[in-house]
Amino acid sequence: MNDVIDPDVRPFDVDDADDVAQLELLEREGRAALVGQRGGERWLIEHPEVASGWADVGSRPATEILVAHIGAVIVGYLVAVLGDDLIVRVDQVWVTPEARENGFGDNLLATAISRAKERGAVAVEGQSLPGDRHTKNLYERAGIVARLITTYRTL
Repeated sequence: MNDVIDPDVRPFDVDDADDVAQLELLEREGRAALVGQRGGERWLIEHPEVASGWADVGSRPATEILVAHIGAVIVGYLVAVLGDDLIVRVDQVWVTPEARENGFGDNLLATAISRAKERGAVAVEGQSLPGDRHTKNLYERAGIVARLITTYRTL
């Protein structure tokens, strides 16, 4: 009999040291996965590492951090920021590869969208790197489609 994994999602607990420590590890894993990807180096520059500052980020009024978990183990996270224009921007989303294909990313995004609506958001935006099929497919399953492609070349 196959065990069914329930893709549980909850808000990040800024006061829980274990949550903070697990998020630090997941962030490092997610950032390491971007090295060598097309656009990854640029994304890493534009999104400085949070490291031990997750409690500070989670305390910002316009920022929502959600974590996907199996029991007490965090297997993914999503950071969303509600702008003054009432557009919620998914700034980061990561699910560890071992937990993928179980609905964690979908549930993270659905929960973020639901909570954004409650906060008065009128739209949602996200970004994915060229060739990042996992993230692109995640957004498309939620009805979030490309509206702009930005190109870039170092000189």
